[in-house]
Amino acid sequence: MKKLLTIIFVLIASIANAGETLRLATTTSTDNSGLLRTLLPDFERKTGIRVHVIAVGTGKALRMGRDGDVDVVLVHARSAEEQFVADGSGVARYPVMHNDFVIVGPVDDAAGVSAETDVASALQQIAVAKARFVSRGDDSGTHQKELSLWQAAGIEPQGRWYLQAGQGMGKVLQMASELQAYTLTDRGTWLAMRDKLDLGLLLSGDERLFNPYGIIAVNPAKHSDVNYRAAVKLIDWLISPETQQKIAAFRVGGEPLFVPENLPQ
Repeated sequence: MKKLLTIIFVLIASIANAGETLRLATTTSTDNSGLLRTLLPDFERKTGIRVHVIAVGTGKALRMGRDGDVDVVLVHARSAEEQFVADGSGVARYPVMHNDFVIVGPVDDAAGVSAETDVASALQQIAVAKARFVSRGDDSGTHQKELSLWQAAGIEPQGRWYLQAGQGMGKVLQMASELQAYTLTDRGTWLAMRDKLDLGLLLSGDERLFNPYGIIAVNPAKHSDVNYRAAVKLIDWLISPETQQKIAAFRVGGEPLFVPENLPQ
């Protein structure tokens, strides 16, 4: 009986929301990982709300939110997210999951990155060697993190060795592989793509490489045409125990890509 009532509820919800679309701006790293392609069909089936995923850098995702061009953002640049809420563009930030950033590069590792445990020291090694480094260069969360790490290392990267791609994470990893260059990537995209790349994971584990993701509904008080009701439904679903368990279970090559924020440890 309980199962039948659940099925009826899902059918009613789907009919009520039929034809409704939710615009989600998220990062290329989230999209490249394959996580959303695994999770969102369940949400769409249960609610009848179709999610239009727009994969861009965090900076652009937040700008789209400020302009009212999307209904909800799922990004990974904590200070920028908090400013987005503070200036009234977003309603509230909800933690969803985290992973970490890693430095990858040529397996022969001429700059000696793999001998380091401190990310600032590793970047100093790359700069001294003038080893090729491919930067996202796109104001994404990964790019913002990279710039903060260069600053911590006391280096302003410039010169022919430092390449700014202006591309998403997947494209940057492909470029780094082709050029035999170093780059900073989130672990999720690395795990999803590593079998297609001629690169090795050279440095991880520094606490400064922590990479949290948050979701924020665009403020309907600023943009009355945003689908705030559907955004709240997505947020509630994404941070629910059921979906958080699915995030924990999501794996590529047997390895977890993300750690959910809302499950007991």
